[in-house]
Order: sequence, then structure tokens, then C-alpha cells
Amino acid sequence: MFLLIFSYIPMFGIIIAFKNYKLSTGISGIFSSSWAGLSHFKELINDYNFPTLVRNTLVLSLLKVIFSYPIPILFAIMLSEVRHVFMKRFVQTVSYLPHFISWVVVTGISYAFFSTSFGIVNDFLLSIHLIKEPLDILTNPDAFWGLAVSTAIWKEAGWWTIIFLAALAGIDPSLYEAAEMDGAGRLKRIIHITLPGLKSASIVVLILTIGSMLGGGLVGSNFEQSMLLGNTINSEKSQIIQTYAFNIGLAQGRFSFAMAIDLMQSIISVILIFSSNTIAKRVSGSGLF
Repeated sequence: MFLLIFSYIPMFGIIIAFKNYKLSTGISGIFSSSWAGLSHFKELINDYNFPTLVRNTLVLSLLKVIFSYPIPILFAIMLSEVRHVFMKRFVQTVSYLPHFISWVVVTGISYAFFSTSFGIVNDFLLSIHLIKEPLDILTNPDAFWGLAVSTAIWKEAGWWTIIFLAALAGIDPSLYEAAEMDGAGRLKRIIHITLPGLKSASIVVLILTIGSMLGGGLVGSNFEQSMLLGNTINSEKSQIIQTYAFNIGLAQGRFSFAMAIDLMQSIISVILIFSSNTIAKRVSGSGLF
């Protein structure tokens, strides 16, 4: 019932993407508005901002996949090798707590650390004379992608580690005991037992990550980061498809155009999920479905 009310019924609003809908017409306007066909999609593709939006969205998502995806796996393996129970639980708890912090708070923390006027990092580097001028991280376009990826890793890596720790818990301990009796060292046990045990979970997470590349949902929200950490100065690197649709839809009231952008993004995401799942099944023999 929850999915029906909040997921399937609202999908009817997709029709707005093919009409000249105006908010002033209300709900009835969804049915009475004139048809626009594919004109909104053509306008998006011909928009001079389109290549930049696609580049920023894909590059930011790819960087997150490359740098954020392996870290929870490595972190889970490291935690599994810790024998001190209290230390293991303490580190795990501390690592996943940032997941519950909103991106608004994370943005405030970023300003507290990297601001050119009162940032802790700049004040420290200036005090020890490593730099002569404050580092312009928050408004420098070239620094935005690095800032977005690093904050996403800090916020979400510990949370995704839980999935891989659960997968590690399902590995038969007797396999480690037998390997140890045969003379296998810690590294060989990790390579031949731990990593194969993480295969299925890793593939599922990778498929979901690739499917959400345009939104970054699994490795940190691209939309929230671009909205909060982005500004007019670094917009050439921070503006992505989602923020463009948001600004067009609310600031200019062009709901049909914004819906067309979101619909195109959703279609591409579905294609990525099915494609990555097919490739994963052919290469490894396992997939999401």
C-alpha cells in the first residue's frame, strides 16, 4: 500500500513532461494542458548548458564510484581482522554515525574547516607557515569535485561498511581455521576466503551504485551537495542535472521542462541498472536479479 500511494500513483505525473503544464491550472491542468510532445526533451538536448550538466553529473558520480565504492570493502576487511571486541565496536559505531548527519550540517562543518576567513584548516596551515594565503576550497571550481567526493566518503563509507560486515559474518569460520592449519597467512586468508565471500554483496552494491550514478544516491547525494556546497563562483563544476531541473522548475515555474529532465534521468538510470546487472551476470555469474 505504501508503494502504491507514494511510488506508483505519483508516476501518473510523468505526463506533465509531454504537456505545456502551468501551476496556475492546478491538478485539472494535467489533463487540460496542451500537448507538447517531445519538445521539452529537444530543448534540453539543444540547451547550451546540457554538455556541462552531463559532464559534471557523470564525472562527479564516476569519481564517487571509483573512490567511495572500494573503501567500505577495505574498511570491513580491516574491522574483521580486529580481535579486540570493544575497539572493533567503537570504531564501527564512530564510522557510521556521520550517515545520520544531514548534508546541511556537513556543509556547515565544511565551512568551519575550509573557510578562507575563519576555517580551522586554513588557520592551522597559516600558523605553521605552510601556506602564505588561505586555500580557496569552497569557491574554487577546481576543488569542488574533490570536496564533494571527500565529504561523501566521510559521511557514507561507515554506513555501507555494515553491509559488507554482514556478508563477512556469513562466511563459515571453519574455512579460516582450515586455511590457518594449512599454513595460510592472514593475507592469503583474506585473498582466498574473505574476498570471495564478499563477491555477491559487492556486485549487488556496485550495480545499485551504477544505477544511481546520475543521482549519487548510494555514495552521497549529488543534488544536496551541489545545492549546498555549490555557488555562483564554482557553478561551472558544481551545477548538475538535478540542480538545473530544480532551478528551472521552481525558480522559473517551468514544471513540464523540469519533469522532462527528471524523466530522462530516470530512464538512463534504469538502463544503467539493467546493463550493469547483465554484465555482472555474464562476468561473475551473479547479479541483482
